[in-house]
Amino acid sequence: MASPMRIRAAAKDGVTTVRVLMAHPMEPGTRKGSDGNLIPAHHITDIEASHNGKAVLKGRFSGSVSQNPFLAFKFNGGAGGDKVVVKWTDNKGESRTDEATIS
Repeated sequence: MASPMRIRAAAKDGVTTVRVLMAHPMEPGTRKGSDGNLIPAHHITDIEASHNGKAVLKGRFSGSVSQNPFLAFKFNGGAGGDKVVVKWTDNKGESRTDEATIS
């Protein structure tokens, strides 16, 4: 299982800002290893964030995203103490779900 995501969420003036650091190798499948063979693709494909069970972000990544991707986004609403849940799934079927409390 992958390392936990580092999620920070803060609400101010009715807008919540979320910052997420995901630990993932993000191999595109086009690089060659020291033996000259291609390194198999292993990257996040889908990401979803929700607030109080309602989706606030849905996105798709490809192999062109760097290792350990950082994602920041904002949404209207959210208050201190509410939960934000972020989930990713990669091309090998692995997934990770973590949550943070809005400050």
